[in-house]
Amino acid sequence: MGLWNLFVVALMPVVKVLLMTAVGVFLAIERVDILGMAARKHLNNLVFYVLNPALVGSNLAKFITLKSLVMLWFMPLSVLITFIAGSALGWLLIKITRAPNRLRGLILGCCAAGNLGNMPLIIIPAVCEEKDSPFGDATICNMHGLAYATLSMAIGSIYMWLYVYNVVRIYSSTASDETKPDAIPEGLESAREITPGPKLFLKEPSINEGVENFEMDRAVSKGKAKIPFPENIKQGFQKVVDKLNLKRVLSPSINGAIVGFIVGTIPPFRKALIGGSAPLHVLEDSAYSVGESAITITTLIVGSNLLKGFRGSKMPISVIIGIMAVRYILLPILGVGVVKCAVHLGAVSSDPLY
Repeated sequence: MGLWNLFVVALMPVVKVLLMTAVGVFLAIERVDILGMAARKHLNNLVFYVLNPALVGSNLAKFITLKSLVMLWFMPLSVLITFIAGSALGWLLIKITRAPNRLRGLILGCCAAGNLGNMPLIIIPAVCEEKDSPFGDATICNMHGLAYATLSMAIGSIYMWLYVYNVVRIYSSTASDETKPDAIPEGLESAREITPGPKLFLKEPSINEGVENFEMDRAVSKGKAKIPFPENIKQGFQKVVDKLNLKRVLSPSINGAIVGFIVGTIPPFRKALIGGSAPLHVLEDSAYSVGESAITITTLIVGSNLLKGFRGSKMPISVIIGIMAVRYILLPILGVGVVKCAVHLGAVSSDPLY
């Protein structure tokens, strides 16, 4: 297969995505104003709470079985390596560009997440259906490709909410704390001095009161030190849970992934819901139809958000170029290297699509 044919096969899915993005940009311009700020907000909520969970859950249930899950055991590890490498490259980018504190969490999140998301569900079927595709029969390519893309999307969603969300949240809270004034503004001290009204004179504590307070503090500290070992572990676990914000970790997408894994890998559920002869297949078909619209709507939202970026961004250009280099040059090269090493070591099958 010639280089030009390979280029055309790879280009067509990307053109498809770019065309949908361009439609999103058009719908967001002021003259049209179909995808204005209010519309985007409502669509984002729809995607987050309904469409994405349906997409992840229905695809997992349809394309992932216990057998394919065992065959694709390396996929979660591969995605984890991507997140670790992306985080390291993001940290390096922060050091090189000297990005301000308010942007550090965002940079780490953008670099760590890599190129995981819904796009492979557009790109892989389009590549499989191309006339000169190097991946063999279109039906088998489509089935295997969607299994790969679905599992990576589900694992990526879990890592995204467990890791990226919390990194951005922690950095954002740190940056907001730094912006709070620590000292009394100038002029406030003098204003307080000339404010009319009665002044309260505080009595200084006596030596006896100081001794009593000291003894009380010692008693409290001793009480804290005598916390039993299991209780100590419980308190530590509670702190970790509070830091992780489990309500956000168990996002709708992760709940959808859990349901999809259960239906896809447990035979009784699979027989009842998956396939044309399944008695409850209408439920899975409905969820799949709802989920399919998530890709189109998400791409339109991305296009409408780009319009705001065209009008000017407060992010330094060096940071933008750095994130693009990490996501679209360094991480893909690293990903190819990881898969090549895994194939060489016999950890995964030598399927060209994988």
